[in-house]
Amino acid sequence: MAEPKTINPILKHVLELGPPLLFFVIYQRIRDDVFTWGGTDYSGFIVATLIFVPILLIAMGILWAMTGQLSRLQVFTACIVIFFGALTWWFNDEKFFKMKTTIAYGIFAIILGIGLARGRSYLAYVMSEVIPMTDQGWMVLTRRLTMFFVAMGVANEVIWRTMSTDAWVKIETFGFPIVTFLFLWTQIVALEKYTVSEDES
Repeated sequence: MAEPKTINPILKHVLELGPPLLFFVIYQRIRDDVFTWGGTDYSGFIVATLIFVPILLIAMGILWAMTGQLSRLQVFTACIVIFFGALTWWFNDEKFFKMKTTIAYGIFAIILGIGLARGRSYLAYVMSEVIPMTDQGWMVLTRRLTMFFVAMGVANEVIWRTMSTDAWVKIETFGFPIVTFLFLWTQIVALEKYTVSEDES
């Protein structure tokens, strides 16, 4: 198996964060427009969603070409975006794309929850090389992250069902990522006592 290639960290972040930001920009520009294709009217949100799917795939393709690998999370993200993007277009209903966030958080919570029920931390399987911690530390983090994913899924449902599309797009693009980053950062700091050195691991 070939060694993964390294690329400029800034370019990597651009490829990962660029598509959602472009979706936000495109939506802001066409949100009030209506597009007619084949006798069917599509809102600006749905057209922005359709544009976002190939942008995401192109960015992931570039990332794969430059590094030789994609994470399971990136592949999962692409699959769920394609699936719910297609449903959004087919049924001409923006709720499907809004629901994808709830489904994604729900799947993460279920997978981690199954591991907890079996006395294991599936999170450790994919992140132990990045954050070396004791088994107890991984179990604590997995329990907290499972509850966090459940809370985020519920929050997304409440937001898209009770707030405007403009509000949801802003929260989806900026709010959820910021909250997730802050949560993970606070957990890394709080669980520092469970970390182990390379000699101990």
